[in-house]
Amino acid sequence: MNSLYALIDRLIEISIENKLIENLDKIYVRNRLLTLFKEENYEESEKISTEFSKTLEELTAIAVEKGIIEDYLYAKDIFSSNLMNCFIDKPSVINKTFFDLYKESPQTATDYFYNLSKSSNYIRMDRIAKNIFYKIPSVYGDIDITINLSKPEKDPKQIALSKNNISTNYPKCLLCVENEGYEGTVTHPDRANHRTISLDIKNKKWRLQYSPYVYYNEHCIVLLEEHEPMFVSKETFKRLSSFVEIFPHYFLGSNAGLPIVGGSILAHEHYQGGNYIFPMNRAEALFKFKINKFKDVTVEGLKWPLATLRVKAKNVEDLVECGGYIYDSWLNYADESRGIFKETNGTPHNAITPICRKEGDFFVLDLALRNNRTSEEFPDGIFHPHPDVQHIKKENIGLIEVMGLAILPGRLKNELESVKAFLLNTETDLSTVEEYHRTWALELKEKYTSDLDIDRFIEIEVGNKFVRVLEDAGVFKQTPDGIEGFKQFAESLGIQYI
Repeated sequence: MNSLYALIDRLIEISIENKLIENLDKIYVRNRLLTLFKEENYEESEKISTEFSKTLEELTAIAVEKGIIEDYLYAKDIFSSNLMNCFIDKPSVINKTFFDLYKESPQTATDYFYNLSKSSNYIRMDRIAKNIFYKIPSVYGDIDITINLSKPEKDPKQIALSKNNISTNYPKCLLCVENEGYEGTVTHPDRANHRTISLDIKNKKWRLQYSPYVYYNEHCIVLLEEHEPMFVSKETFKRLSSFVEIFPHYFLGSNAGLPIVGGSILAHEHYQGGNYIFPMNRAEALFKFKINKFKDVTVEGLKWPLATLRVKAKNVEDLVECGGYIYDSWLNYADESRGIFKETNGTPHNAITPICRKEGDFFVLDLALRNNRTSEEFPDGIFHPHPDVQHIKKENIGLIEVMGLAILPGRLKNELESVKAFLLNTETDLSTVEEYHRTWALELKEKYTSDLDIDRFIEIEVGNKFVRVLEDAGVFKQTPDGIEGFKQFAESLGIQYI
């Protein structure tokens, strides 16, 4: 292992290269880092060339060796975030820099903040690099598949510690503004190196940040400063479009506001956005129409596994009013012949996943129709991944998946190797395959031939399962009957086909 002094100097060198600090800051930062290591001495060392994540890894290993921290992942993460916090300005300075750069262009400002979030190790690019990503063809166009390996598993000792940890109500959740600069605990992630940008959107205070485990390019989160539950309404469309006016190179979307069809955090109002072209962006139109009330707005029903209406307008107020009209209409719509009930015993079921972006001179609002009703046959949700695909994806289908990017569980990496071995006959005993994959493995055995590339074969078959996941979540299926039902809803809005 390299010496402590050499590693500190290397981390300083990297941070100067990444423009976190300037050469004039070198001595000050070095002294702050030495303090964290309880060192009162410093000696110049021979220069080393370790890369960023390796430098941090070796520094945290020294902290463990010196007894400064315990040898737990959470403790090492907290310590490395505290190291990087020595290089980052206070939120007020970062906000001033951001808005000074915004005067040049919105993209210049977000480039600065995104690079800062990566260079400070808030976005852990070394872990994100472990994710598996590929595309598969489908009748809906190419679909993006990721197997998420960036969130490391807790070791058993850490799990035991967390059970004995005294829970607090601060911060209230993972999205609260109080996470900015928070030390972290065994049960709450480290956020010492976390910064946010303050935004005013429609008379409310919001914060812009990036996801620490970005699923796509510039994956950002826009969260309400107040800890309030998610609620989707026409106001949501106003906020999404206002954000896109401020940052026209970004999209912004919201999860639906109901359980099952909503996202993983419904307790805190927030949206997700970024700079990425999703498969749904490229979806073709099945039919086009104009709503009689909104002559300057064009609407398309998309060829997409989740029934989605694409609203286009040059005037943002027209877009919002039309989107609000469609939303209210869907909340009160029922098609019981196709299993769509607007409510059961007073409990509402209809919801919408909205996504807003800019295309040239047009504002675009994609409205994915959702319904969270359950039944005896489908207790997890009628319009939710059905049991035969849950071995690949069981979780809620949220905003990101709606747009055609699969976020599949990390367990699949090793589990799929067992399936491959079974198909290649290196393992003839199904007992080596996880029980929930066995029916699927036998189906694949019938399809696989030795002239096929086994890795690509498995990729495509996993992707096909995800397409089925999306189809299960669709309220109107892409069948003649489903498209007819989709058109009937459109016609209920009072339209003229074009």
